[in-house]
Amino acid sequence: MRVIVVGLGIQGRKRRAIAGSDAVASVDPVNRKADYREIADVPPADYDAALVCTPDDAKLELLTYLLDNGKHVLVEKPLLAPGTGMLEGLAALARSRRCVCYTAYNHRFEPHFVRMKEVIESGALGRIYLCRMFYGNGTARDVRNSPWRDRGAGVLPDLGSHLLDTALFWFGQIDAPFAVWSADCFENRAFDHLIFGARGAPVLEMEMTLVSWRNHFTADVYGEHGSAHIESLCKWGPSTFVRRTRVLPSGRPPEEAMTLVRADPTWAAEYEHFKRLCEGSANAASTLAADIRLNQVLRDLARQAVQHEER
Repeated sequence: MRVIVVGLGIQGRKRRAIAGSDAVASVDPVNRKADYREIADVPPADYDAALVCTPDDAKLELLTYLLDNGKHVLVEKPLLAPGTGMLEGLAALARSRRCVCYTAYNHRFEPHFVRMKEVIESGALGRIYLCRMFYGNGTARDVRNSPWRDRGAGVLPDLGSHLLDTALFWFGQIDAPFAVWSADCFENRAFDHLIFGARGAPVLEMEMTLVSWRNHFTADVYGEHGSAHIESLCKWGPSTFVRRTRVLPSGRPPEEAMTLVRADPTWAAEYEHFKRLCEGSANAASTLAADIRLNQVLRDLARQAVQHEER
């Protein structure tokens, strides 16, 4: 498959390296190392798919152009729009052109994320009561120094979108309304620390921050028969998965632990997944249903966060 990389920043360079010999050209209006300045300058016959790694504002127009020209698309998360109509229109366009429109959430390919999904779906934990996640990094200063990143809802679409997508990955459709519990701008103009949740089944508690000077991720899932826990990601390793079996009426539970020390496998695994989707595109349905749901939740949370700050 011949791919072009649109947006030659940090993510674009990473995607191009993973694509290897599949990458035939790059597009970036300001990076002089790119082969083209504009997407329209690339001859459509020269490529089959595009890896879109641009700021959010440019995505919708680019995706419309690419899908209308019959090109498969991998676009960096999150895929946001002013309303659901634009995303529904993209989904319809992708279906009519028999193209894949895939929003990249690489954490779905973390080995322990996959393991957590398997444990939940096996029923071993019984009814799930609560899922609590924390995602933090120390990029507040980097974001503040970026004219396009330090605006809007800040950390919410950046890291919060990952947490919401992970909840969808593990638990399926989530219909309970979300509420912002805390929203702060400690160092940045946009939010650099935020906590939100949903009192559904399961209850969800999610915290994200740019002022965690040591990058960290944790997930705790509690059910009637036991619990499962993730500590850190492979890219920050070591990454540990722990499963505990409840003791009745109470007591210290026996546990099984697995620790991985390895390079981040998610980027390569996700690219291979995208290629498989493209190979089967004649039967694939690019509905963007998850993106439409995430867009609704993120927009509502952003509005709540502003109101919370004003109080």
